[in-house]
Amino acid sequence: MPGRLAHRLPPIPAQMIPTPPRTLTIAGSDSGGGAGIQADLKTFSALGCFGMSAITAITAQNTLGVTGVHAIPADMVAAQIDAVASDIGMDAAKTGMLGTAAIVEAVAAAADRHGISKLVVDPVMISTSGATLSDDATTQAMVRLLFPRALLVTPNLPEASYLLGRRITRRAEMEQAAADLIAMGCPAVLLKGGHLEDGAAAGGLDDLLMLADGSVRVFTHPRVDTRNLHGTGCTLAAAIAAQLARGDALEPAVGTALDYVAQAIAAGAGLRLGAGNGPLNHLFAPRALG
Repeated sequence: MPGRLAHRLPPIPAQMIPTPPRTLTIAGSDSGGGAGIQADLKTFSALGCFGMSAITAITAQNTLGVTGVHAIPADMVAAQIDAVASDIGMDAAKTGMLGTAAIVEAVAAAADRHGISKLVVDPVMISTSGATLSDDATTQAMVRLLFPRALLVTPNLPEASYLLGRRITRRAEMEQAAADLIAMGCPAVLLKGGHLEDGAAAGGLDDLLMLADGSVRVFTHPRVDTRNLHGTGCTLAAAIAAQLARGDALEPAVGTALDYVAQAIAAGAGLRLGAGNGPLNHLFAPRALG
Protein backbone atom coordinates (compact mmCIF):
# COMPACT_ATOMS: atom_id res chain seq x y z
CA MET A 1 0.00 0.00 0.00
CA PRO A 2 1.37 3.46 -0.86
CA GLY A 3 0.73 4.81 2.62
CA ARG A 4 2.46 1.89 4.35
CA LEU A 5 5.38 1.97 1.91
CA ALA A 6 5.92 5.65 2.63
CA HIS A 7 6.54 4.84 6.28
CA ARG A 8 9.41 2.55 5.31
CA LEU A 9 11.31 5.24 3.37
CA PRO A 10 14.26 6.74 5.24
CA PRO A 11 13.81 10.36 6.33
CA ILE A 12 15.43 13.03 4.18
CA PRO A 13 18.32 14.70 6.03
CA ALA A 14 17.46 18.27 6.96
CA GLN A 15 20.50 19.63 5.13
CA MET A 16 19.18 18.14 1.86
CA ILE A 17 15.74 19.79 2.05
CA PRO A 18 15.80 22.93 -0.10
CA THR A 19 14.79 26.31 1.29
CA PRO A 20 13.40 28.72 -1.31
CA PRO A 21 14.60 32.32 -1.33
CA ARG A 22 12.61 34.12 1.39
CA THR A 23 11.53 37.71 0.96
CA LEU A 24 9.60 39.97 3.34
CA THR A 25 7.50 43.00 2.44
CA ILE A 26 6.88 45.59 5.14
CA ALA A 27 4.17 47.74 3.61
CA GLY A 28 0.51 48.71 3.44
CA SER A 29 -2.35 46.63 2.09
CA ASP A 30 -4.03 47.76 -1.14
CA SER A 31 -7.62 46.52 -1.23
CA GLY A 32 -7.59 46.95 -5.03
CA GLY A 33 -4.72 44.48 -5.36
CA GLY A 34 -2.52 46.59 -7.61
CA ALA A 35 0.06 47.99 -5.18
CA GLY A 36 1.30 47.47 -1.64
CA ILE A 37 1.73 44.01 -0.20
CA GLN A 38 -0.55 42.50 -2.83
CA ALA A 39 1.75 43.64 -5.65
CA ASP A 40 4.81 42.65 -3.65
CA LEU A 41 3.62 39.11 -2.97
CA LYS A 42 2.68 38.58 -6.62
CA THR A 43 6.14 39.80 -7.62
CA PHE A 44 7.91 37.54 -5.14
CA SER A 45 6.00 34.55 -6.50
CA ALA A 46 6.66 35.47 -10.12
CA LEU A 47 10.38 35.66 -9.40
CA GLY A 48 10.61 32.37 -7.56
CA CYS A 49 10.63 33.56 -3.95
CA PHE A 50 8.59 32.65 -0.89
CA GLY A 51 6.88 35.89 0.10
CA MET A 52 5.94 37.04 3.60
CA SER A 53 4.39 40.26 4.86
CA ALA A 54 4.30 42.64 7.79
CA ILE A 55 1.32 44.92 7.20
CA THR A 56 1.82 48.55 8.25
CA ALA A 57 -1.56 49.95 7.20
CA ILE A 58 -4.89 48.94 5.76
CA THR A 59 -6.05 51.12 2.90
CA ALA A 60 -9.40 51.34 1.16
CA GLN A 61 -8.49 51.98 -2.46
CA ASN A 62 -9.15 51.03 -6.04
CA THR A 63 -7.92 52.20 -9.43
CA LEU A 64 -9.50 55.63 -8.87
CA GLY A 65 -7.79 56.49 -5.60
CA VAL A 66 -7.42 56.00 -1.85
CA THR A 67 -10.55 56.59 0.23
CA GLY A 68 -9.32 55.46 3.64
CA VAL A 69 -6.15 54.64 5.57
CA HIS A 70 -5.87 52.87 8.94
CA ALA A 71 -2.36 52.54 10.38
CA ILE A 72 -1.45 49.37 12.26
CA PRO A 73 0.02 49.93 15.75
CA ALA A 74 3.81 49.98 15.65
CA ASP A 75 4.16 47.15 18.16
CA MET A 76 1.99 44.94 15.97
CA VAL A 77 4.17 45.71 12.94
CA ALA A 78 7.21 44.72 15.00
CA ALA A 79 5.44 41.54 16.16
CA GLN A 80 4.80 40.50 12.55
CA ILE A 81 8.46 40.96 11.63
CA ASP A 82 9.59 39.11 14.75
CA ALA A 83 7.25 36.20 14.06
CA VAL A 84 8.55 35.75 10.53
CA ALA A 85 12.22 36.28 11.36
CA SER A 86 12.25 33.97 14.38
CA ASP A 87 10.84 30.99 12.50
CA ILE A 88 10.99 31.21 8.71
CA GLY A 89 13.81 33.73 8.37
CA MET A 90 14.41 36.00 5.40
CA ASP A 91 17.04 36.54 2.74
CA ALA A 92 15.93 40.07 1.83
CA ALA A 93 13.24 42.58 2.71
CA LYS A 94 11.66 45.72 1.31
CA THR A 95 9.65 48.53 2.81
CA GLY A 96 6.82 50.46 1.22
CA MET A 97 4.18 52.62 2.86
CA LEU A 98 5.07 52.94 6.55
CA GLY A 99 2.50 55.49 7.64
CA THR A 100 3.81 56.79 10.97
CA ALA A 101 7.12 57.75 12.54
CA ALA A 102 6.52 55.14 15.24
CA ILE A 103 6.28 52.40 12.60
CA VAL A 104 9.53 53.62 11.01
CA GLU A 105 11.22 53.39 14.41
CA ALA A 106 9.85 49.89 14.94
CA VAL A 107 11.06 48.73 11.52
CA ALA A 108 14.53 50.17 12.08
CA ALA A 109 14.78 48.44 15.46
CA ALA A 110 13.63 45.15 13.91
CA ALA A 111 16.19 45.49 11.12
CA ASP A 112 18.91 45.74 13.76
CA ARG A 113 17.43 43.01 15.93
CA HIS A 114 17.29 40.48 13.10
CA GLY A 115 20.30 41.62 11.09
CA ILE A 116 18.35 42.50 7.95
CA SER A 117 21.20 43.55 5.69
CA LYS A 118 19.52 43.23 2.29
CA LEU A 119 16.90 45.92 2.79
CA VAL A 120 15.34 47.86 -0.10
CA VAL A 121 13.62 51.06 1.04
CA ASP A 122 10.95 52.47 -1.25
CA PRO A 123 10.19 55.89 0.31
CA VAL A 124 6.47 55.85 -0.47
CA MET A 125 4.97 59.32 0.00
CA ILE A 126 2.29 59.78 -2.66
CA SER A 127 0.10 57.21 -4.42
CA THR A 128 -0.33 57.03 -8.20
CA SER A 129 -3.71 58.73 -7.78
CA GLY A 130 -2.16 61.59 -5.79
CA ALA A 131 -3.11 60.60 -2.23
CA THR A 132 -0.60 61.58 0.49
CA LEU A 133 0.71 58.47 2.28
CA SER A 134 3.44 59.96 4.49
CA ASP A 135 3.63 63.05 6.69
CA ASP A 136 6.73 65.12 7.43
CA ALA A 137 7.52 63.33 10.69
CA THR A 138 7.34 59.92 9.02
CA THR A 139 9.51 61.04 6.12
CA GLN A 140 12.11 62.56 8.43
CA ALA A 141 12.21 59.37 10.51
CA MET A 142 12.67 57.35 7.32
CA VAL A 143 15.63 59.48 6.26
CA ARG A 144 17.22 59.36 9.69
CA LEU A 145 16.62 55.72 10.58
CA LEU A 146 16.03 53.65 7.44
CA PHE A 147 18.17 55.26 4.76
CA PRO A 148 21.43 54.40 6.57
CA ARG A 149 20.20 50.83 7.19
CA ALA A 150 19.16 50.22 3.60
CA LEU A 151 21.15 48.50 0.90
CA LEU A 152 19.24 50.57 -1.66
CA VAL A 153 16.72 53.43 -1.64
CA THR A 154 14.37 53.74 -4.64
CA PRO A 155 12.69 57.19 -4.87
CA ASN A 156 10.82 58.42 -7.89
CA LEU A 157 11.37 62.01 -9.04
CA PRO A 158 8.54 63.59 -7.00
CA GLU A 159 9.83 61.82 -3.88
CA ALA A 160 13.40 62.90 -4.60
CA SER A 161 12.17 66.44 -5.20
CA TYR A 162 10.43 66.47 -1.82
CA LEU A 163 13.46 65.04 -0.03
CA LEU A 164 15.86 67.52 -1.61
CA GLY A 165 13.59 70.58 -1.58
CA ARG A 166 13.85 71.28 -5.31
CA ARG A 167 12.09 70.12 -8.46
CA ILE A 168 13.76 67.35 -10.43
CA THR A 169 12.11 66.84 -13.78
CA ARG A 170 14.89 66.47 -16.37
CA ARG A 171 17.44 63.79 -17.16
CA ALA A 172 20.36 66.21 -16.69
CA GLU A 173 19.31 66.79 -13.07
CA MET A 174 19.21 63.16 -12.02
CA GLU A 175 22.89 62.46 -11.34
CA GLN A 176 23.31 65.41 -8.98
CA ALA A 177 20.05 64.51 -7.25
CA ALA A 178 21.26 60.94 -6.68
CA ALA A 179 24.57 62.24 -5.29
CA ASP A 180 22.70 64.56 -2.92
CA LEU A 181 20.52 61.69 -1.72
CA ILE A 182 23.62 59.60 -1.01
CA ALA A 183 24.97 62.54 0.98
CA MET A 184 21.78 62.28 3.09
CA GLY A 185 22.83 58.79 4.20
CA CYS A 186 21.69 56.44 1.42
CA PRO A 187 24.35 53.81 0.61
CA ALA A 188 22.98 53.49 -2.92
CA VAL A 189 20.15 55.16 -4.82
CA LEU A 190 18.00 54.05 -7.73
CA LEU A 191 16.40 57.26 -8.99
CA LYS A 192 13.38 56.26 -11.07
CA GLY A 193 12.75 58.27 -14.22
CA GLY A 194 9.08 57.60 -14.85
CA HIS A 195 8.22 61.27 -14.31
CA LEU A 196 10.94 62.68 -16.58
CA GLU A 197 9.60 65.49 -18.75
CA ASP A 198 12.25 65.17 -21.43
CA GLY A 199 12.13 61.37 -21.24
CA ALA A 200 8.50 61.44 -22.28
CA ALA A 201 9.37 63.56 -25.31
CA ALA A 202 12.10 61.16 -26.35
CA GLY A 203 9.88 58.11 -25.90
CA GLY A 204 12.39 56.51 -23.53
CA LEU A 205 12.65 55.94 -19.80
CA ASP A 206 15.92 56.31 -17.86
CA ASP A 207 16.48 54.97 -14.34
CA LEU A 208 19.76 55.95 -12.69
CA LEU A 209 21.61 53.80 -10.18
CA MET A 210 24.33 55.47 -8.11
CA LEU A 211 26.49 53.60 -5.63
CA ALA A 212 28.21 55.06 -2.59
CA ASP A 213 31.50 55.36 -4.47
CA GLY A 214 29.82 57.66 -6.99
CA SER A 215 29.73 55.14 -9.82
CA VAL A 216 26.65 55.45 -12.03
CA ARG A 217 24.74 53.13 -14.32
CA VAL A 218 21.76 54.22 -16.39
CA PHE A 219 19.13 51.67 -17.42
CA THR A 220 16.97 52.60 -20.41
CA HIS A 221 13.64 51.08 -21.43
CA PRO A 222 11.01 52.17 -23.94
CA ARG A 223 8.08 54.07 -22.48
CA VAL A 224 4.78 52.21 -22.78
CA ASP A 225 1.68 54.26 -23.57
CA THR A 226 -0.69 53.01 -20.87
CA ARG A 227 -2.47 54.24 -17.77
CA ASN A 228 -1.98 50.84 -16.09
CA LEU A 229 0.93 51.89 -13.90
CA HIS A 230 -0.58 51.53 -10.44
CA GLY A 231 1.93 49.85 -8.11
CA THR A 232 4.95 50.23 -10.38
CA GLY A 233 7.22 51.50 -7.61
CA CYS A 234 6.11 48.81 -5.17
CA THR A 235 6.66 46.15 -7.80
CA LEU A 236 10.14 47.37 -8.67
CA ALA A 237 11.35 47.46 -5.06
CA ALA A 238 9.87 44.00 -4.49
CA ALA A 239 11.55 42.65 -7.62
CA ILE A 240 14.93 44.01 -6.52
CA ALA A 241 14.48 42.42 -3.08
CA ALA A 242 13.53 39.13 -4.75
CA GLN A 243 16.67 39.12 -6.87
CA LEU A 244 18.80 39.96 -3.84
CA ALA A 245 17.19 37.05 -2.01
CA ARG A 246 18.06 34.82 -4.96
CA GLY A 247 21.72 35.77 -4.53
CA ASP A 248 22.23 38.52 -7.09
CA ALA A 249 24.60 41.40 -6.34
CA LEU A 250 22.98 44.83 -6.25
CA GLU A 251 23.62 46.02 -9.81
CA PRO A 252 22.43 42.85 -11.59
CA ALA A 253 19.47 42.66 -9.18
CA VAL A 254 18.42 46.15 -10.23
CA GLY A 255 18.87 45.36 -13.92
CA THR A 256 16.81 42.16 -13.77
CA ALA A 257 14.11 43.85 -11.69
CA LEU A 258 13.81 46.75 -14.14
CA ASP A 259 13.49 44.30 -17.04
CA TYR A 260 10.76 42.42 -15.15
CA VAL A 261 8.81 45.61 -14.45
CA ALA A 262 9.13 46.79 -18.04
CA GLN A 263 7.73 43.48 -19.28
CA ALA A 264 4.96 43.46 -16.65
CA ILE A 265 3.93 46.97 -17.75
CA ALA A 266 3.89 45.93 -21.41
CA ALA A 267 1.94 42.76 -20.60
CA GLY A 268 -0.65 44.70 -18.62
CA ALA A 269 -0.96 47.68 -20.96
CA GLY A 270 -4.09 46.37 -22.66
CA LEU A 271 -5.86 45.04 -19.56
CA ARG A 272 -9.07 46.67 -18.35
CA LEU A 273 -9.43 46.57 -14.56
CA GLY A 274 -11.36 49.46 -13.05
CA ALA A 275 -11.99 52.93 -14.41
CA GLY A 276 -8.70 54.53 -13.36
CA ASN A 277 -5.01 53.60 -13.13
CA GLY A 278 -4.94 49.85 -13.53
CA PRO A 279 -2.25 47.43 -12.34
CA LEU A 280 0.67 45.75 -14.04
CA ASN A 281 0.43 42.12 -15.14
CA HIS A 282 2.71 40.71 -12.44
CA LEU A 283 2.28 37.07 -13.41
CA PHE A 284 2.90 37.37 -17.14
CA ALA A 285 5.73 34.81 -17.00
CA PRO A 286 6.31 33.22 -13.59
CA ARG A 287 9.85 31.99 -13.07
CA ALA A 288 10.49 28.55 -11.64
CA LEU A 289 12.85 28.14 -8.75
CA GLY A 290 16.40 27.39 -9.72
